[in-house]
Amino acid sequence: MLSRERMETVVELTRALIAQSSESGQEDGAAGVLRRYMEGAGFTQVTADEYGNVLGCLRGGRPGKRVLLDGHIDTVPVGDRSAWSHDPFGGEIDGGRLYGRGASDMKGAVAAFTAAAGFYAADRGGDFPGEIWVAGVVQEECFEGVAARAVSRTVRPDYVVIGEASQCDLKIGQRGRAEIVVETFGVPAHSANPDRGVNAVYAMGKVIEALRHLPPPEQPVLGRGILELTDIRSEPYPGASVVPAYCRATYDRRLLVGETPESVLAPIQAELDRLAAEDPSFRARASFARGEARCYTGNPIQAQRFFPGWLRDREEPFIRDILAGLEAAGLTPAVTQYSFCTNGSHYAGEAGIPTVGLGPSREDLAHTVDEYVELSQLEQACESYYALLGALLRP
Repeated sequence: MLSRERMETVVELTRALIAQSSESGQEDGAAGVLRRYMEGAGFTQVTADEYGNVLGCLRGGRPGKRVLLDGHIDTVPVGDRSAWSHDPFGGEIDGGRLYGRGASDMKGAVAAFTAAAGFYAADRGGDFPGEIWVAGVVQEECFEGVAARAVSRTVRPDYVVIGEASQCDLKIGQRGRAEIVVETFGVPAHSANPDRGVNAVYAMGKVIEALRHLPPPEQPVLGRGILELTDIRSEPYPGASVVPAYCRATYDRRLLVGETPESVLAPIQAELDRLAAEDPSFRARASFARGEARCYTGNPIQAQRFFPGWLRDREEPFIRDILAGLEAAGLTPAVTQYSFCTNGSHYAGEAGIPTVGLGPSREDLAHTVDEYVELSQLEQACESYYALLGALLRP
């Protein structure tokens, strides 16, 4: 069990992070809190990269593996503050719960693993094999795994632990996410004479109906590769007395392991080709959305919105070592997988680095009004990270 003093350290760091509003692109305040804590806790090296990711390193005195503890410090917006019964930036404690935006997703986890890393190194007087790296990552809510690419280039980790909420169970995979844009093209005309034009919205209606009947791929562990329509718009807008010549629909696609951009678009393109063969006036195309934003450092971040899924084998030696270490510490995590997308899309999905997830709180508390993390979960998470480091940092 954590001492009372150490538990207070975890709680106060969580509260300090929550006190900083840190929507994506505005994480500088939270980054500053994390940097100051790591510098005060004796981290060997504390830096920030071009995106503003905060990196801290604790180097052991002997050769060994590099373990990266990853957590994002950006949050979604608060929304209507009047709907909150607790100040979203107050870090209020009530009934064993610590409230605030990011408490669950995922400033509690960042505080717990940053503190646990410091406790682990201090208890050994720095005499342990390998290196512990802590990353407070930016822009995850909009670009899962993109800023993390810079982290892995710097750290080159042997193992990665994602601190996303898991109720302190061990997560060994996740579905990925892609944002697919379908566009249809028509011919403008006055709506009093629609036969002189081609209505792009009617064409999109055919696309929507066709894609609704596409059978989703399935994977025994991760489930279905869902394809869901999330928005639609036409141009010109407003379109009074005009047959719309353009329509755009966006689909959310949940990705399974092994799927590529080409394999994901292929069945959609086949449906568009079929519709074009049936109607010479039908014109459409499908592609992946691209996103671009500005980091708090002033540097841009941009990417195609295709973030891969991943899945590790629970019998892999590093996972068995982690489970043995947690069980030796009196912890009994289940082995499951995330239902949402994380920075693991890069570490495991793109880079193939051995990766697991473990963090405090429930997945369904993310992005909610009166978001909270239970103090008991913060304590269990800190103990879990401490035990996990001992399991992975062996000569």
